[in-house]
Amino acid sequence: MATGPQGFLWTMLLLFCAIQELGAWAMHTSVEGPGLGQPVDPALLASGRVKRGWVWNQFFVVEEYTGTEPLYVGKIHSDSDEGDGSIKYTISGEGAGTIFLIDEITGDIHATERLDREQKTFYTLRAQARDRQTDQLLEPESEFIIKVQDINDSEPRFLEGPYIGSVAELSPIGTSVMQVMASDADDPTYGSSARVVYSVLEGEQHFTVDGKTGVIRTAVADLDRETQDRYEVVIRATDMAGQLGGLSGSTTVTIVVTDVNDNPPRFPQKMYQFSIVETAPVGTVIGRVKAEDSDIGENTDMTYQVKDEEGVEMFKVTTDSNTQEAVITVQKPLDYESKKVHTVVLEALNKFVDPRFVDLGTFRDQTIVRVSVLDVDEPPEFRPPSNLMEVQEDAHVGSVVGVVTALDPDTANRPIRYAIDRSTDAEMIFDIDANTGAIVTGKVLDRETAGWHNITVLAMEADNHSQVSRALLRIRILDVNDNPPELATPYEAAVCEDAKPGQLIQTISVVDRDEPQSGHHFYFTLAPEATNNHHFSLLDIKVLVLLILTLKRHHKSHLTSEDDEDMRDNVIKYNDEGGGEQDTEAYDMSALRSLYDFCEIKGGDGGEIPGEGGPSRNPASELHSLPQWVQSPDLDFSVFRDYICRKVEQADEDLSVPPYDSFQTYAFEGSDSSVPSLSSINTWSSGSEQDFSYLGGWGPRFRQLAALYAGRRGEEDADAS
Repeated sequence: MATGPQGFLWTMLLLFCAIQELGAWAMHTSVEGPGLGQPVDPALLASGRVKRGWVWNQFFVVEEYTGTEPLYVGKIHSDSDEGDGSIKYTISGEGAGTIFLIDEITGDIHATERLDREQKTFYTLRAQARDRQTDQLLEPESEFIIKVQDINDSEPRFLEGPYIGSVAELSPIGTSVMQVMASDADDPTYGSSARVVYSVLEGEQHFTVDGKTGVIRTAVADLDRETQDRYEVVIRATDMAGQLGGLSGSTTVTIVVTDVNDNPPRFPQKMYQFSIVETAPVGTVIGRVKAEDSDIGENTDMTYQVKDEEGVEMFKVTTDSNTQEAVITVQKPLDYESKKVHTVVLEALNKFVDPRFVDLGTFRDQTIVRVSVLDVDEPPEFRPPSNLMEVQEDAHVGSVVGVVTALDPDTANRPIRYAIDRSTDAEMIFDIDANTGAIVTGKVLDRETAGWHNITVLAMEADNHSQVSRALLRIRILDVNDNPPELATPYEAAVCEDAKPGQLIQTISVVDRDEPQSGHHFYFTLAPEATNNHHFSLLDIKVLVLLILTLKRHHKSHLTSEDDEDMRDNVIKYNDEGGGEQDTEAYDMSALRSLYDFCEIKGGDGGEIPGEGGPSRNPASELHSLPQWVQSPDLDFSVFRDYICRKVEQADEDLSVPPYDSFQTYAFEGSDSSVPSLSSINTWSSGSEQDFSYLGGWGPRFRQLAALYAGRRGEEDADAS
């Protein structure tokens, strides 16, 4: 060890008086290098050159010392110490004065307590060399360490227990199950005190453990969960690499053998018997069976199926997901009289099959299920099931419509009684023979009133009326031709007096309440009382349902009869001014033109014209009484009213003509217009006395119009002259 700049050199000397206590440890420390812990060349020892065993600032002390005397640790010494006792050695720091004591004169350090490396591995202290007289430091204070030397005093411990592992049954040899690990509190850097190896104490017949890693593996390939589903394996950990004298600890590992689908389903019985009444409705549960499986979990999930054709048709099987039972239900109505016992082949198979174990055998099983059908008293059955009958509407009361037949399915030839449910035939239109089932008419039928009848027929056992069956019977009433044709709607025809011969007057449609198979064929003729009428004729287009009245002849002679004036009896009133001669949609211009035609007839003598209407007034005289089409502020409409009233009275008194109850009136523009009318219809002659000079005062916009009318008036004056 180098000295300080003050020339004070500390020297640590190991006392070999403790060799017998330290044994090999002392030998080990004697060959360590100065301060670096490197081994010393043994040749130096052989040549007698002994190097200092310890650097001054590091000491070792064995843990768990059990001697009665204090354990010597080491010595501190100063090169300036001449052995005269003038230097006093002292220490301070961890454990100074309690655990560690120092001889002030010699510098020897002893441990007074039993040390445990697992609790504290080293202690840090400071050493001082003082003048005994003045108590002054002769050297700067120096730090040193006392390390606790480990001994194998701690056994391995499994701190992560308890251990629970699992492995699938039938796993191959060497399959890894799990890993265990033990901890040793001894110093792993010194010796083999912390070197642990593993071994199996119990369960070595089925499992092994890796000595270094602690991995547990299977030792056999035939682990069978159904035989043993768990194993308790004891694993031991030993330190000192397993050498003699090493400490050990153990733990118990629980290994669970998990299930694989290596077992097929098996029915406990080879035959099951059930019974059910023949009237059980479709969907009724007959019974339950279950195939057993030694596996667990989803490996026991089952599916069931019916294997024979008869069973597939009559019965249905499903799987109860909770109990894994086969639920057998009725799929088709049963009949005791047809078959009393049904034999069903039922098969069970695993839902999930592991392909690794298919070579172990078939993972399915079969059993026989016998279903006995129990007889019950059933109501009669209608045969055949047809529910349609037909009868003509002119059939007499008591005529046979048809016969219904019912049989007792339980006993042959048992008497049956028949009846009609009167809630479906309240009017008692039909009756039924209680013994034979013959349906007869009870009242007169009429297809046009009711073409179909729906009644319910009852069939019951003669000795037990509670056993009753019902059948719906539809009776169709067949048509016969018992109704004459009828007009589709009431018809009223009208014709104008100036209608031309051959003009279509009316198309008439007829209907027939009957329903012939090939359709209706109507033929039309005039009634006998109308054959003498020379004015109209009838055109019958056969097969077509048309009746056409045409005007046969008509001779128009003005002023020959009162009927000639009826052409204006239907008058439509228009309150708007209209659009002139071109506005043909506003009103019929022919009505206006007819006024001029009458106005031109001035040669009438006002005499009477023979006819059914009696004497007639002269139309020309009546037209002269009509107001002229001139603009007049004092226009009087009373003339129109008187004329219309007279015509209405004449029409009401004449019973040979239809009533005329609608009128057309063409009124004047009126006196409220601020601009005089320019229409030419306000005159009765080609000439006009109207002066259009006032148009010149209407402004520039009407200048051309004024020029046109003024020019026309000038031309007319020139022609007249």
